Amino acid sequence: MTAYKPPVDDMHFLLHDVLGFEHAELDKETTMAVLEEAAKLASDVLAPLNVVGDKEGAVLAEDGSVKTASGFKEAYQAYCEGGWNAVPFDPEFGGQGLPWALAFPVQEMWQGANMSFGLCPLLNQGAVEAILSHGSDEQKEYYLTKLISGEWTGTMNLTEPQAGSDLGALRSKAEKQGDGSYKITGQKIFITYGEHDFTENIIHLVLARLPDAPEGVKGISLFIVPKILEDGTRNAVSCIGLEHKLGIHASPTCTMDFDGAIGFIVGEENEGLKYMFTMMNNARLSVGLQGVAIAERAYQAALGYAQERVQGKSMASGEVVTISEHQDVKRMLTSMHAKIMAGRALTYSAAMALDKANAGDTQAQERVDLLTPLVKAWCTDMSVEVASTGIQVFGGMGFIEETGAAQYYRDARILPIYEGTNGIQALDLMFRKVLRDEGAAAFAYIEEMAEILEKEHVDALKEATVRISEIAKEQGMDAISYYATPYLKGFAGMACGVMLQTLGGKIENSSFGDSYKNEIREVAAYYHREELPIFQAILDTIK
Repeated sequence: MTAYKPPVDDMHFLLHDVLGFEHAELDKETTMAVLEEAAKLASDVLAPLNVVGDKEGAVLAEDGSVKTASGFKEAYQAYCEGGWNAVPFDPEFGGQGLPWALAFPVQEMWQGANMSFGLCPLLNQGAVEAILSHGSDEQKEYYLTKLISGEWTGTMNLTEPQAGSDLGALRSKAEKQGDGSYKITGQKIFITYGEHDFTENIIHLVLARLPDAPEGVKGISLFIVPKILEDGTRNAVSCIGLEHKLGIHASPTCTMDFDGAIGFIVGEENEGLKYMFTMMNNARLSVGLQGVAIAERAYQAALGYAQERVQGKSMASGEVVTISEHQDVKRMLTSMHAKIMAGRALTYSAAMALDKANAGDTQAQERVDLLTPLVKAWCTDMSVEVASTGIQVFGGMGFIEETGAAQYYRDARILPIYEGTNGIQALDLMFRKVLRDEGAAAFAYIEEMAEILEKEHVDALKEATVRISEIAKEQGMDAISYYATPYLKGFAGMACGVMLQTLGGKIENSSFGDSYKNEIREVAAYYHREELPIFQAILDTIK
């Protein structure tokens, strides 16, 4: 089984040479030092536990406690002791204040090494963002320091059995008490790390409805529900079941029961959905990053196997060769590498826009809003495709669990589903990001594409966008929702084309050696030759 090696050179090249990352305290050498240090934890500590976690899973005891797989608790302690949980957060509460543009490559390593492990800090990250953005000063002071240090972890409690993605149908109740707190009653399902043994306390962010709340999504409020209350007593929240899943076995996916648990409202009553979207939008970019990470892991495994597996003869020389020399296998490996590099570049560009948006740049915020559904949907669909191709490279051995290829596919399959299915991402792009402002943000991005891509590709996207707007006005929104997913695929595919065209151009003046330059030239040429025509055809079907 090929050991995971974080692609530090790819990350560094993308950040500095392709995307032009600049920071007053982070020159190229400092950035590389951070990446290399993170790579040690990812490859030496987290990656070896990936198979262990897949085999052992998490175990629910009769008392409602959850025991994670062997070595996971110790790995979490090492992760926190290294300060990695604090990388992107506000120094006022113990964070390191580093930009998201650097935090994303670091987080990609955790997800690539061990996605089941990486889900815990991913959800905690969303909880921190929600409290930081919408919590009271007292809530920030009490919760953020320990969530940022990793002493506590946070969760997101949205989904209920009858509601699914329809949050307006949730039934969990909140009743205000005389002391200003609330009693929370109800059940939530699919709660990632809702219970575990990493930390003593777990801070649940819970959506619930007040008795006099309006119907639908306008009547939802957001509450902080700690596992352990400030006085040290156990709150009335418990894990009553663990899901048996296709993949991510080591990540406990919990059914949580709130039996009159004490909660504290975040912000204003009935504004919970807006606050929760702070968590969800953060998580959606991170899930796209997970797609890039697991695809990279699958690619490394397939490449390693192909370079070792001797079978058949070269048609040119007649000599026995490894399967990496066979043209069909070469094509599969090149396609995997190209799509990973494209997705990584698109995701990192969103992180750079996020840094600018956080500094008050409204145009950058529009770009983040536009890129979020593209990153989440395209990169996660890509991860399933790449992981499947990885199994194909292994052949029959890919279907055997011992090679690890099957686990990457099983783990990747959740990514197009959670944090809003990719169908929801497509509707979000079409209705909320394109049609809401008559395509202003989308057309601005398309005009930037025109400086890099051929006219025929840009025109296909532009004409499809115009056509969608026309049909929406003529026939209504429902008439075009059928095409939301193809539209997102075409849009994201063209955006990735811009990334790889830029990548191919920037490599020529880089300091890398000929071998690495040839790799980058090859993936850029492949994507331009093989992938862009497919996305143009998808957009043409919409027209």
